[in-house]
Amino acid sequence: VNACVDVVLSGVKLLEALGLEPGDGKNHAVLTSGQDLREAFAHFMEKGAAAERFFSDADAFHRIARAAAEHPGAQLYVGGNAALIGQKLATNPDLKILLCGPVGPKLHELLDDNVVVPPESMQERDEFHLILEYQAGEEWGRVRAPNANRFIFSHDLSNGALNMLEVFVSSLEEFQPDLVVLSGLHMMEGQSKEARQRRLMEAVASISDIPTDIPIHLELASMTDQDFMSDIVHQQVFPLVNSLGLNEQELLFLTQAAAGPHASLAAWSGVPDVGVVSDILFWILKEHGKAADRASDLTRIHFHTLAYHILVTVDGYWGNQAAAVAAGARAAGTQACATDTIDTSKVFLKAPLEFVTSQLEAPAKISLNPDEPVVRWHREGISFHFTPVLVCKDPVRTVGLGDAISAEGLLYSEVYPQ
Repeated sequence: VNACVDVVLSGVKLLEALGLEPGDGKNHAVLTSGQDLREAFAHFMEKGAAAERFFSDADAFHRIARAAAEHPGAQLYVGGNAALIGQKLATNPDLKILLCGPVGPKLHELLDDNVVVPPESMQERDEFHLILEYQAGEEWGRVRAPNANRFIFSHDLSNGALNMLEVFVSSLEEFQPDLVVLSGLHMMEGQSKEARQRRLMEAVASISDIPTDIPIHLELASMTDQDFMSDIVHQQVFPLVNSLGLNEQELLFLTQAAAGPHASLAAWSGVPDVGVVSDILFWILKEHGKAADRASDLTRIHFHTLAYHILVTVDGYWGNQAAAVAAGARAAGTQACATDTIDTSKVFLKAPLEFVTSQLEAPAKISLNPDEPVVRWHREGISFHFTPVLVCKDPVRTVGLGDAISAEGLLYSEVYPQ
């Protein structure tokens, strides 16, 4: 239920246009000024890590947004995880997509014809999200980016309050969907703890109204509040959804917030260790997934990081997962390079060619075979499908890559009727 217009441009060029000088980086959970923006951007650029933050000063944000949208290098795109997943699915001519989010005039113009927006979802003004990109090796003062990535910020109140969730759920009866995709919970972090708690309870009540025979996929995104993440995992949202999509930052944050395995790991160094990742994924499904003694519907997780993807499913609920994980990896390579098919001259392998499947249990050791790029293993009734990604050497656009991966994986996934 989150939708906006993404203004994509060079982070360094925007900060220079705003007259902000390079300096030391510092993490801020919420941005309150240009100074905070400068420090947070430098902090994440130096790490080469993606991050998303709320900008609390509306006037200052609108001034920065105007400067960004009018910058000669800026490009305007469909934004928001929900809209991006909808847009990706809509490229399939046989699909009709219902999108409920705050849709302003510019966003409406950018959406695919296969995307249906209910009139209650339309608003007079677009929500803008600013996406500051940087390239591998790019320098700003003393900071040098180890790889290409982006820093996202917004002052987005409609998405932050999940304003369109009830409109969405009430539209489902007429639309009769085969699949529901939810995202935007991370946008609620800009609200006070009380408002957020209240809204989360209302959201849970709404999601509970969705008929149980319709699978629900939840796409996670960058978050900073561990208590909020813990609420989503433990009490509220995880048991209601069938499937999750997340990346390595969100996975590590989740295990730290919910006291899972490897929670003492402060940050990934380089390519995330496959054994550590699979331990955490296994724990999510074992502790919070569907089981005989637990009221939870969660049976699938699609994990994506730059170098590889893993699709994890509880046996007996999903089919065609080798194709699904491969399709997601293919989407990553083509979308980042902006090519229709994988161009081998523009991609490279970054995945480990050998790895262990766990750092906690007696692991299997796996060597990749190029003739069979999807590797499969089992652990206590849970299946893992792993594939390396052909990583784009010079990415044209990194925004929405996770959404494209999740959408493509869902498109190829088969749900077994229960």
